[in-house]
Amino acid sequence: MAGGSGGTWWKWGLPAGIGIVAAAVAMEHFVLHWPLLVNAMLALGGLLTIAGSCEVMILAAVGLAGKLRWNEYVAGVIAGLASNLPEIAMLAFVVAADVRIAFVVTLLTLHINALVFSIFCVLMPRDERGHASLPKAISVLGTDMLACAAGLMIAMGFLMIAMSSFDAGGHAGEGLGLWDLVMIAAALLAVMVVYLRSLVRRFSGTSSEAGAEQAEGGTTRASASWGMIALYGGLGSIGALIGGHAVGDFADNLVGFLRGEGYSEMIGAIVVAFLAGMPAYILVTSAHLKGKTQLALSNVFGAIVQVPFVILPAVLLFAALLSGIGVVPLLPEGGILAIDLETVSVILFGFPALLILWKSITDDGAVNKLETTIMLALFGLMLYFLAVHG
Repeated sequence: MAGGSGGTWWKWGLPAGIGIVAAAVAMEHFVLHWPLLVNAMLALGGLLTIAGSCEVMILAAVGLAGKLRWNEYVAGVIAGLASNLPEIAMLAFVVAADVRIAFVVTLLTLHINALVFSIFCVLMPRDERGHASLPKAISVLGTDMLACAAGLMIAMGFLMIAMSSFDAGGHAGEGLGLWDLVMIAAALLAVMVVYLRSLVRRFSGTSSEAGAEQAEGGTTRASASWGMIALYGGLGSIGALIGGHAVGDFADNLVGFLRGEGYSEMIGAIVVAFLAGMPAYILVTSAHLKGKTQLALSNVFGAIVQVPFVILPAVLLFAALLSGIGVVPLLPEGGILAIDLETVSVILFGFPALLILWKSITDDGAVNKLETTIMLALFGLMLYFLAVHG
């Protein structure tokens, strides 16, 4: 299957993961209460289920791309979008427990994904000048998305600081309210829709603008019927929801343990953010090991872009919906997302990270050794600052 992982291990891995999760739930609620064993089974079963669901979603996405004659890069973007389902499912449960933690985890995922991108740049093939070229879709459209996301980070960060400092807004500066969350989410989703439409129309391999992408990735071939594509999509969605829920339960338990041991809240949030991004890391690793650079690039870069334009809007809409129906309690002044050190730190620190990414790519459409080193140093320091001082 062009553009996918090409493996069939999911045929046993996905049901095995679901079985382990089911056994863990049964042990926890009906038979025995062994926290260590149950949590280990939730983590193992959840990650195995997520990995299997990612493989199945790749089959569905690349099958669809083959039907529509998209190239490997665009097929990878669609597969990356599909891999967000486990993360969104997991974060939905985190939102129900604590909106503030879900917001922090989402923005921490952005920082971790940026670090993963810089690590991947180290592994990319380079020319005689030491430059690793990036697809035209990234240098033309991706940089616009990075600039937009950077503007969002600094605007939201300053807004939150101003509201808190002057007790401004409809909730006395304590936090963002329902309509704040809805408006931000709607604007970001609108940008994402236009981005995907432009990506498919201009860089899918069906027009002359596809250029290097078509030459590098080639157009995918139709390898499945519409019925099989729908079956793969449904199976992957079910597995993603089960795996996301299991990993979410494990993450909640792990954060509770870390708090009990005296670790900072941000340490636990970083661990949860890493687990939340696991589907994307699995996709990138699988594609890289199989030599599919375009597919890996589309996922590793897409993992950055999709946080502010897919994952964050989903979290904000979940928070608005669940608060509206009474699942999430409101803050004393009626706000939903609290403004505090952690929430302001993760969003403001997103600005320099995105700025460096934008500058590194937009100057020549490639990354050199100096830019890679700068990204590794800066993104690593960001996570250190947040973990120690956030």
